[in-house]
Amino acid sequence: MLKLAILGFLHDQPLHGYELRRHLAALTGHVRPISDGTLYPAIKRLESDGLLVRETEPGSAAAPRHTLHLTPAGRDALLHHLREPEQLDISDENRWFTVLAFLRHLDHPAEQAAVLRRRLAFLHEPASFFYEDGHPLRAEDIADPFRSGILRIARATTQAELTWLADTLATLDEQ
Repeated sequence: MLKLAILGFLHDQPLHGYELRRHLAALTGHVRPISDGTLYPAIKRLESDGLLVRETEPGSAAAPRHTLHLTPAGRDALLHHLREPEQLDISDENRWFTVLAFLRHLDHPAEQAAVLRRRLAFLHEPASFFYEDGHPLRAEDIADPFRSGILRIARATTQAELTWLADTLATLDEQ
């Protein structure tokens, strides 16, 4: 998720490390805060893998500033990950939102639609946060109001996403 988000934001525009961190926090910070101890080693790994480069600019104060730029290999890695996200990127809501944040970078509507159809298929699989004898429980099956509330909220969220997916897929299919 972090690699995808870094590559995605740098595809949008070159950024200083601090700016990149602000963008990442806006996307995922409320769910999974990203510390400097996580971000900067990830940047160094991407740099050593040839997916991004760091350019030094004179700073407004004494210290120079480093701007991160996506390389052609980084762009290819981003597009590959968007075309073929891992199953966890499809099933985990937070990872899914990261994929969605950058899916526009795929140039072809058919490629975008293929990814959305994978999510649609996942949403149609029977699932629950709670099971009994191996079977998913529905909100109506649970007396605990808090657990029932989790399932009702999840059902409403899923229904909203299914509606959005249907509308978006129809638009993409027209293109």
